[in-house]
Amino acid sequence: MSTQKVWFITGASKGMGLEVTKAVLNHGDKVIATSRSTDSFLESLGEDNRNLLHLKMDVTNEQEVKDIISKSVKVFGQIGVVVNNAGYNLLGNIEELSDSELRETMDVNVFGMTNVIRHILPHLRRQKSGHIINISSMMGYMSYPGNGSYSASKFAVIGLSEALAQEVEPFGIDVTILAPGTFRTSFMSESSLAVAKNKIDAYNLKEQVETFRSFDGKQLGDPKKLAQVLIQISRMENPPLHLPLGSDSFNAILGSRDREQEELKEWKELSLSTDFK
Repeated sequence: MSTQKVWFITGASKGMGLEVTKAVLNHGDKVIATSRSTDSFLESLGEDNRNLLHLKMDVTNEQEVKDIISKSVKVFGQIGVVVNNAGYNLLGNIEELSDSELRETMDVNVFGMTNVIRHILPHLRRQKSGHIINISSMMGYMSYPGNGSYSASKFAVIGLSEALAQEVEPFGIDVTILAPGTFRTSFMSESSLAVAKNKIDAYNLKEQVETFRSFDGKQLGDPKKLAQVLIQISRMENPPLHLPLGSDSFNAILGSRDREQEELKEWKELSLSTDFK
């Protein structure tokens, strides 16, 4: 029996999505690579790979997502691994964020991801197999000033994925929440980071933005190694539900959990005081 898998990857035109696409194709699997832009992607991979189907798709357009998934299944017959990688980052303190800016973050990172899941699950349930890999972030387990909208969206990815894992387990479908730390892509570059339009001097957003951008080109994580991990877990019989990637993510999440436990213990008496006696 062939072990070749069919992958459906969003946000595949650059960064981690592009590295995963390249690695999967080199591994001999098939890829449905989706992105809002096609030009740069085709320059990177070419158009003559018979294992590659590259389609223009905006994850926030539900009808477009539904149509692209149906087309993909018709072309390759099935989908085995789903990588919800498309993402958007907006820097700004909560008071500075407009309603439309916050909604744009949620539209891409949460509702766009959910559009893909909603319309791909009927195919996975019929197969009684599949692996959904949702890209969260170390920022989905903790947050920092000026990054609340992104963290809120990635916290939501974790909560949604934990519920999803329990819902689809009876159908033989696995779910993994990937929580990368800082990886050396263009995600923190000036061209990729969006910044709130309304700036309030009291918060010094400019300094917060400069702090984030200072990591660009110095990130600890190697996206090529991340791609190999995804291939590895796609072959596991029982893949992890939660998977931090990178020493920065692993250590920061553990530290955050330790601080949470200490706080819970400190306020235990008050927490338990509300029960009926």
